[in-house]
Amino acid sequence: MATAYQNLSDYDVNSVPDASGMTVAVVAAEWNRNITEKLLEGACNTLEKHGVKAENIKVARVPGTFELTFGAQQMAEAYSPDAVIVLGCVVRGDTPHFDYVCQGVTQGITHLNTLFGIPFIFGVLTTDTMQQAEDRAGGKYGNKGDEAAVTAIKMHDFACRLK
Repeated sequence: MATAYQNLSDYDVNSVPDASGMTVAVVAAEWNRNITEKLLEGACNTLEKHGVKAENIKVARVPGTFELTFGAQQMAEAYSPDAVIVLGCVVRGDTPHFDYVCQGVTQGITHLNTLFGIPFIFGVLTTDTMQQAEDRAGGKYGNKGDEAAVTAIKMHDFACRLK
């Protein structure tokens, strides 16, 4: 597990470009809300820490992780943001549902990255247990929301530098 070797919230602050001109859309799943709200808080706090104005962070919620793809597409079309972050949490159960949801949202977000010309950032926890999710939503391994926000800023900067 990669997070056993690196905390999700640890990064070189100086390596993050100024994000003061960015608009970011964030879509969070309602399912496993105790986890996704922590991811959302981490993402928004980190975006603001690096200069994104609160009014330029557009937040929406969708029922579950599978719906993140549609929600992200709708947010991109409605707000024309510089980046879209999707936040969700899928915990393995006793059925193949976990595999279908994880595969579907992964492929969907990957596809959106190729369609819109802006970064769509995958901030979805895919864990075996709820404890693993808690550890990655502000627990002992940091917050995946922080990591997603930093990634959004860096990928936007990457795209801007190529233009």
